[in-house]
Amino acid sequence: MNATRRNQLIGALMLVVAAFIWGFAFVAQRQGMDHIGPSTFNAVRSYVGVAALAPVVALSDIFAGRKPFRMAASHSRRSLYVGGLACGILLALASNLQQMGIVETSAGKSGFLTALYIVFVPIFGLFLGRRTHFLGWISVGIATVGMYLLCITEGFSLRTGDLLLLACALFYTAHILTVDHFVPSTDGIRLSCLQFAVNAVVSTLFAFLMETPELPGILAAWQPIIFTGVFSSGIAYTLQILAQKRCPPQIASLIMSLESVFAVIGGWLILNERLTLREGLGCLLVFGAILLIQLAPPAKEKKTA
Repeated sequence: MNATRRNQLIGALMLVVAAFIWGFAFVAQRQGMDHIGPSTFNAVRSYVGVAALAPVVALSDIFAGRKPFRMAASHSRRSLYVGGLACGILLALASNLQQMGIVETSAGKSGFLTALYIVFVPIFGLFLGRRTHFLGWISVGIATVGMYLLCITEGFSLRTGDLLLLACALFYTAHILTVDHFVPSTDGIRLSCLQFAVNAVVSTLFAFLMETPELPGILAAWQPIIFTGVFSSGIAYTLQILAQKRCPPQIASLIMSLESVFAVIGGWLILNERLTLREGLGCLLVFGAILLIQLAPPAKEKKTA
């Protein structure tokens, strides 16, 4: 096995671990809702995420031969601050909608509906001048059918939790495109740390406006908070950054979509959740759409005079 192949295999394994953590985080998020409100949970886990990422930033600087928290000369502070603010606000909106939706939706369905951002990204990319391969549009059609089977009730209406998760997927789409804009000119781990700090502040405001945060409830939910804060935010995100240095983006995106599969497995193993045949077929169609869109070749850039 040559060095290139070995590095790609290591990166793939890192992404599988990250997807595993993210998938099972849906279960932890639902368990956390037994003790505190969605925004309170999201705020506290974001503070934990910042605390988990700060040492990673310091260590990465040390390994690069810099003083801790000293940025490389090639990175832009303006991009970091503007990008961190924009990404943090979008992440706060997406994650709070996700937490609210999870209260009324199973962990497996939450994982699949949230993963629809992989389908939405190329659609919104059209407004940025990015063409989508025909397989992308086929994926959108398949995902639409899957959404119908997952979310439409006998009365042809969407459940509240499903609508919240659909809105969450749209905000995650905006978040992904915003990260894509800022990450080339700044450090990815720093950007993540700053966005979690902004997310924590915005979620704290939501918590005090819509809920009544109480310390006993937060302490009772410490296990889900630590898991989602440290593992989901800190470790999994760091694994993703390291892995994408080894894996091509198309392969990386495909492997990360396994998050949805692990969400279903987690709900089945831990929460004893069961999907109906109709919902199971919807999950398969949505996941099939996610896989298909990743198989489409990258769009060609337009020629300019």
